[in-house]
Amino acid sequence: MWRRTYLLLLLVRIYFALSPSYIHPDENFQGPELFAGRLFSYPSQLTWEFTSDTPIRSIFPLWLVYGLPMTLLKWLWAETGNGNPPPQLIYYVLRLTMFLLSLILEDWAIHELVPSPRKRRQTVVLVASCYVTWTYQTHTFSNSLETLLVLWSLVLIQRIVENKHRSSVFTCAFLSLVAVMGVFNRITFPAFIMIPALQLVPHFINKPFSFISLAFFGLLFSFFAVSIDTTFYTSPDTFSDFINNPVITPLNNLLYNSDSSNLANHGLHPRYQHFLVNLPLLLGPAYILSIWSVFTKGPTSPTFHMRNMRAYSALFGAVIISLFPHQEARFLMPCVPLLLTCFRPPKSRVFLAAWILFNCTLGAFMGIYHQGGVVPAQIHIPTLLADSLPPPETETGLNRTVTVLWWKTYSPPFWLVGDSYGSDISITTRDLKGIPRPEFLSEAIRSVPQCVADTNPFEFLHGVPKIKIDGGLTLLVAPRSNPFLDQFVVPDGGVDEDVDARRDIRLHKLWQYDRHINMDDFDPGDDGLAGAVAQVFGRYGLAIWLVTRPC
Repeated sequence: MWRRTYLLLLLVRIYFALSPSYIHPDENFQGPELFAGRLFSYPSQLTWEFTSDTPIRSIFPLWLVYGLPMTLLKWLWAETGNGNPPPQLIYYVLRLTMFLLSLILEDWAIHELVPSPRKRRQTVVLVASCYVTWTYQTHTFSNSLETLLVLWSLVLIQRIVENKHRSSVFTCAFLSLVAVMGVFNRITFPAFIMIPALQLVPHFINKPFSFISLAFFGLLFSFFAVSIDTTFYTSPDTFSDFINNPVITPLNNLLYNSDSSNLANHGLHPRYQHFLVNLPLLLGPAYILSIWSVFTKGPTSPTFHMRNMRAYSALFGAVIISLFPHQEARFLMPCVPLLLTCFRPPKSRVFLAAWILFNCTLGAFMGIYHQGGVVPAQIHIPTLLADSLPPPETETGLNRTVTVLWWKTYSPPFWLVGDSYGSDISITTRDLKGIPRPEFLSEAIRSVPQCVADTNPFEFLHGVPKIKIDGGLTLLVAPRSNPFLDQFVVPDGGVDEDVDARRDIRLHKLWQYDRHINMDDFDPGDDGLAGAVAQVFGRYGLAIWLVTRPC
C-alpha cells in the first residue's frame, strides 16, 4: 500500500515541479538570472547581493546546482546548430534538476536517518505528501539546497559516529565538502548542524586522522570557494591581488545580516514569528499535534520524539534563526523533513483528512496559483510580439522597440524573454513593483508619448490582430484583480471611444493567464477588507495589455 501511495505522490511532485508558480523572486534572482546572463547573454538584472562592494552571495554552490546543468544544456544544444536553447527549456531543466535532487537526496537521507524500517516507510510517505516538498523543494531556492545539505550532513555525521573501528577519512572529507557548500550557500547552515556535530568530538579524540581529514579538506574546499568568488567578483590580475583582497561571501553575509538596519530594508518581524506563524504554516496539523503530544500521553495519541539529533538540529536551528528579526517561512525549510522524521501521526481519519486538506490547499496555492502567471507571461511576450507585429520585411520603417511595464507583480525573470524574438525587436523590461496608482499612471503616460489618431490600433490578417502603431510599443503586465485598471480597458472588439474620453491611456488586452493569484494586490486600505478579498480571489488572473494614448 505504501508503495502505491509513494508512486502517486511521486507524480504529484513531478506535476508541481513543472507548474510555473513563482513563490518568491529569490528563486530566480539568487541563481538562474545570474547564469542565464553569463552563459547565454540573455537579458538579466543582477541584484544588490551580487553588485555591492561586499557581495554576499557565493558563486561556488550556485554554479554546481544551476551553472553546471545550464552549461551542459548549452553544450548539448550547440550540437543542433540552433544558437541558444529557448529560455523555457532552461527553466524546466532547472526545475527538473531540483526535483531529482529532492527525490534522490532527500528521500535517501530519510532512509538513512530513520532506523526503524516500518517508521522509515511511514516517514518517507509523510515527507512526500507535504506541500513544502512539492513546491518549495522543487523551486530554485538556496533554502532548497540548504535542506539537502543539512540532511546529508546529519547522514555523514551518523555514519562517522557509528563506524567505531575505522577513521572514516573519506566520509570526513565528503562531510567537509558538504559543510563548505552549506556555509557558502547560506550562513544559517551551521545553526542546523552545530548540535549534531558535537557527536564527532569523542570520535575525533579516538581517531585523530578523522579530524585531520575533515580540517584539511575543509580548508581546501574553502580556499577553492573563496578563489571562485574572488575571481568572479574582482578578476584579480595576480596571485598577490587575490591574497590581499579575497572575497569571503559568508563573512560579508554575516556582517550584513547582523545589522538590524539592513534587515529593516527587507521587513522586520517579531522574533516569535518562526514558532507561532511560520512552522504552523509549513507543517500544519503535524506541528499542532506535535506540540499537543508533548503534554499528553496515551496509546492512541500522536508522538513527537524529541530525544534525537534530528529534533535537536531542527529546533536549535529554528531558535538561532529566530534571533534575526527578518523571518520568512522558507528560512525554516530544513526543519520540515527533520521534524516529520520525529513525528508519528495518529491512526485517525480526522488527522488524515486534515493533513490532505492542508497540503492540497497550500500546494495548489503555492504551487499553481501564487504569482502563477509571471513566468508564462514573460515566456509568451516574444511569441506575442512575433505574432502581433508585422514582419520586418513588410514594415522597414517601423520602430520595433517595445517597453514592457510590470505592475503589482513579483519582479519578473528578465532572462525568460531570451533572444528568440530576433535582433530586429528591442524589448525593455521595466519593473514598477507595487508603486501607488497615481505614480503608475504617470509612468504609463511617459512610456507612451505619442498619440494614436486611429481609434483602433489593430488590423486583422486572417483573423489575427496585427499592431499597426509606429514609434515603439508599450505593454502592461498586471493582475486582473486591480479595479483601478478597469476605467482604461477597451472592451474586447471595441474601440477607444468605448473608454471615457477623459482617461489618459487606453488598455487593449492581448493575452491573459487565469491561474494567477496576486497577494501583492491585496490592498484593504484602499478597497476595504471584503473588497480586497473579493478582488484578489474573485478576479484572479494576469493579463498583457497594449497601452495607447488618444489624440
